[in-house]
Amino acid sequence: MTRTRVEAVHIVWITAGLGCDGDSVSITAASQPSLEDVILGAIPGLPRVYLHNPVLAYELGGDSFMTWWYQAERGELDPFVLVVEGSIPNERIKREGYWAALGTDPATGQPITTCEWIDRLAPKAWAVVAIGTCATYGGIHAMQGNPTGAMGLADYLGHGWKSWAGIPIVNVPGCPVQPDNFMETLLYLLYQAAGLAPMIPLDDLGRPTWLFGRTVHEGCDRGSYYEQGDFATEYGAPQCLVKLGCWGPVVQCNVPKRGWMAGIGGCPNVGGICIGCTMPGFPDKFMPFMDEPPGAKLSTGIAGAYGGAIRALRSITKSTLNKEPSWRRKGRELATGYQPRW
Repeated sequence: MTRTRVEAVHIVWITAGLGCDGDSVSITAASQPSLEDVILGAIPGLPRVYLHNPVLAYELGGDSFMTWWYQAERGELDPFVLVVEGSIPNERIKREGYWAALGTDPATGQPITTCEWIDRLAPKAWAVVAIGTCATYGGIHAMQGNPTGAMGLADYLGHGWKSWAGIPIVNVPGCPVQPDNFMETLLYLLYQAAGLAPMIPLDDLGRPTWLFGRTVHEGCDRGSYYEQGDFATEYGAPQCLVKLGCWGPVVQCNVPKRGWMAGIGGCPNVGGICIGCTMPGFPDKFMPFMDEPPGAKLSTGIAGAYGGAIRALRSITKSTLNKEPSWRRKGRELATGYQPRW
C-alpha cells in the first residue's frame, strides 16, 4: 500500500477523547504546510484529501456529519487516516454512563463511546495518528489519581500495534501540538500513501525522528547563557531560565528552534519556561512547575563555576577584537595614506 498510488485519502479525526480541542485549533495556524494547502490540493504530488473533524467541519453536526464515521467503519473510505485527539478513558472502571462518546448508535439509540470508535476504526485505518500529548501519552487527564483511568492511544491499542499497512502508531505530542509539526507529519504520511516516500521514521516512542530528535536546549535562543553559567533569577531577564524551572536541557521538543507560528515564538524564546509537555512523563514528573529541576541544581552549580571563568576569558578576547589591527596606526595619518578631512 505504501508504494501504490491512491487518488484520495480521508482524514477521520476523533476529537471525543478527554481533551480541550486545542490541537484542532492549533493546526489552523500551520503554514509549513497549511491545512488549506493540503485540503485544497495546492501541494504537488498529494492525493485528494478530505478532512472530517468535528471542530473544523462545515456540517452542522448530526447524521450528515457522522455519515463519514459509519462509512469508515464499513470500509467504504479506503484508505483513511485515523487521527485521535484527547486521552482515552478506561470505560471499564465506571459504575454507569460513559466517560466520552461521539454520535449515537442507530441500532440501540445509545451514545457510541470513544473507545468503541477506536475499536471499530483502528483496524481498518491505513495509519493511526495520535495528536497532542493527551492522545499520545495521556497528558493532563492521566495524572496520578484521576478518576477516568485516562491513557494514551498506544496504551489503549498496545505499544506494538500496527495498522494493516504495517505503520506503527504515529505520536505527535505537544500541549497543544506545534501546528507545523503535525501538518508536516501528516504531509509525510500523505506522500507515503501516494508512494512517494518510504516508511515514516519514528523513534521508540512513536515520534517522528526529525521533529523530536533534539532537546529544547539545543535549539533555544538562551542556550549559550547556560554554557557560560549565566542564569536568570527573575522573569523578563534574557539569560537561561533553568533556575526558574525550565526543563529544556532534557525535553525533546523543537518548538524553540521552529517557533510557534510562522517561525515566531516558542516557550523559552518568549520568556516562558519549558514544562516538558511533549514528554511521556508529563505532567507528573515535571511538578511542581516553576521550581528548579532536581538535576539542574548540580548541573547549574558546575556551569556557574566554570562559566564565570569562561566569561572572564571571553571578555578579554572580546576587548582585543574590538580594537583595529596595530598596522593601521590609529591617528590622523592612516597606513593607507588617507588623510581625514574632519
